[in-house]
Amino acid sequence: MSRDAAHQVDTVSRRKYLLTLTAAGATGLAGCSGQSNSGGGESGTSSGGSGGGSGNGDDADEGGSGGSSAPATVTAEGSSTVYPISNKGSSYWNSNSPASDGEYWGSNDESSVAGWDQIDTDQNIADYFAGLYGFEPTGERSNPPFATRVALSHSGTGCEAVRDGLVDIGNSSGPITAELDISEEQRDENYVDHVVGRDGQPVFVSQAIYDAGVEQLTGEQIRGIYQGDITNWSEVGGPDQEIYVVGRAEGSGTDTSFRLNMLGDADAPMDVDTRLGQNQQVQQVLQDNDNAIGYMALAFSGSGIQAIAIDFEGTVFRPDPDAENTIFDSEYPLNRDLHMYTRINEETPDGTDMREAAFLNMFLTEFGQKTFVEDVNYITLPTSDIEAEREKLPDQA
Repeated sequence: MSRDAAHQVDTVSRRKYLLTLTAAGATGLAGCSGQSNSGGGESGTSSGGSGGGSGNGDDADEGGSGGSSAPATVTAEGSSTVYPISNKGSSYWNSNSPASDGEYWGSNDESSVAGWDQIDTDQNIADYFAGLYGFEPTGERSNPPFATRVALSHSGTGCEAVRDGLVDIGNSSGPITAELDISEEQRDENYVDHVVGRDGQPVFVSQAIYDAGVEQLTGEQIRGIYQGDITNWSEVGGPDQEIYVVGRAEGSGTDTSFRLNMLGDADAPMDVDTRLGQNQQVQQVLQDNDNAIGYMALAFSGSGIQAIAIDFEGTVFRPDPDAENTIFDSEYPLNRDLHMYTRINEETPDGTDMREAAFLNMFLTEFGQKTFVEDVNYITLPTSDIEAEREKLPDQA
C-alpha cells in the first residue's frame, strides 16, 4: 500500500487512546467552518495578533524587530486535522507567556510542562523561540516579536494558498503531491515539507453497530464497503441493516490519505452516501446514526462512536495502546504524516524564512511535541525524525 512518507525506523510514542477530546484539543475544534481570506482577514476561527502581511516574508524584517516596523505576521491555513496542532501553537505564541507561567510555559522552580525543563531560559515563550533566529524579544505578555495567525479550511485549499503566496504555511494532512497533482520533483523544487506529527487515522462505526458485534473488519472488507461491493452489515457479521457510508469531502487531506493508503490511489473511486467537509461533521453523523461507518482524524474521537480493529493481511491493528499491534504504530497502514508546507521562491530560496523557522521550530522540541501534538491526541515524532525535520530549517542566529 502507498504511503505519503517512508515508515519510521523508530517506534512512535504510545499513549492512552482518549475517547473524549482534551480541553486543549477542543480549542482547536471551535469554529471549524471558516476559511482564510487570502492571508488577510479570516472569516473563520483563528489565533491571531496584530500585524499584517503574508507570503513568505514579504515586508518582514527577518533579522529582528529593529526599525519602525515589526516583522510580518506568519500566516497559515489548511487542514482541519492539522488545525488543532497549528492553532494551539499559534495561541501559545501570541500569548508570549513568561517562563514563570506554569500553565503555558513551565516554571523556574518545577516544570509543569513536559520538555520545558530541557530549555534553559527565563524568557517569554515566543521571545525565546524567535530569539533563536535573531528576533529581538519584547519581554511583554501578549506581545510576541511577531504575531501568528491560523485559519481553517482543508488540505487542498491550504496547499493552493501556499502555492499562490497567499499564506506562509500550508497545513495539510495529505501529501502536497496528491493535493496539487504534482510530481515529487515539482514538490522538491517548490516546497519544503515540514512534518510536525502523525495521525493514526482510525475507522469508526456507530456505537450500535459496534455493540452488535462489528468490532473488527479486514482491510479488504473496508475497501468493499467504500467501493460499493458490501452494502449490508450482515455481510460482515453485523445486523441485517444497510450500511450508511460516510466520506470526507474531496480535496480534504483526510480523504486523500484514506484513498491513497486504503484504496491504493488518491483518485480511487468511492461509493459513499455522503461527503462532509470537516472531521467533526463526520463525528456528528456517526453519533446521530446507528448504521454508519466513517474515517477521520484521531483527535476527533468522541462518545457514541467506536474505533474498530483492522486486519491488514493477517496483522490486526487495534485502538488499544497496550495491544501487540496498535493504530499508534508506524506500521499501521493508515498512519499518516501531518504537514506544514512552506514555499521556495526568490525571497526564500531555501524555502523557509526566519519567521517561519522560529515558529516551526517550536513544534520540533520535546516541549512542542508534548504540548501541541500529544496533548491534542496525535502521535509524536520519534527523536530521529525530529532531528531530521529540524535540519530542514535555516541555521539559527
